[in-house]
Amino acid sequence: MLRACVPPRRPPRLKGNEQRDDLPVARRSLPQGGGRRGLLKPVATTTAVLLLLTAGGVLLFLQPLRRQLAPQGLPGLEARTSPDGRLLAHFPYPEAASGTLVAVAPGLKLKPEAAEALLAMQRAAAAEGVDLRLLSAFRSIELQKRIFFDVKAERNQSAQERAQVSAPPGFSEHSTGYAVDLGDGTSPKSHLGEGFDRTPAFRWLKAHANRFHYQLSFPRGNSQGVSYEPWHWRYEGSLEALRLFEPARQLSR
Repeated sequence: MLRACVPPRRPPRLKGNEQRDDLPVARRSLPQGGGRRGLLKPVATTTAVLLLLTAGGVLLFLQPLRRQLAPQGLPGLEARTSPDGRLLAHFPYPEAASGTLVAVAPGLKLKPEAAEALLAMQRAAAAEGVDLRLLSAFRSIELQKRIFFDVKAERNQSAQERAQVSAPPGFSEHSTGYAVDLGDGTSPKSHLGEGFDRTPAFRWLKAHANRFHYQLSFPRGNSQGVSYEPWHWRYEGSLEALRLFEPARQLSR
């Protein structure tokens, strides 16, 4: 008995956008109704969280330190610190203990490593005919308080105006024992003024200060928003100094 020849049953044809090989294995194993959108949502969320953590990582890390260093309750100064701990553009700095300082000139003290580097820098400048003068070094928070508030009142300045040229107490690099104000002995009129950048001493510093680990703190147009101070330099030649000034360096990048 002859059986009817029935052609083998062909699987249904898929349209172009339904070809099985176009779908990755992982996609095929997703639960019903998952879809690509369901897969992308947690990925996008995770990516966003990582970006936020990366962008704010330094800030989150520094916040406990900023809060710890920032002095509490400054009488006569109505201003709030920014999220990165700054007050009127200035970062907070601790006051160096008196026992950690050494004399570098009559009435002027610095941390030992900063003092040694400064004296070496002055000798090198003198060998090239440059009279590099030290005008100011370590300043206590109490002295900075008088410099800030007394001059502010004398000049009838607002806190914002005064902070352009002088840090509030507890927010001055001078309190660390690593910052100095420098001048040119042949040009006293240029001391603590922008005219210092036209002196032989400043030109020498620009060319050689890095060899002695001194860095200009507030160049023209600096990111902190502090007025240009060509005379103000800080020492960055020790681990302690690098840690203290890291927030300021991060901001300037």
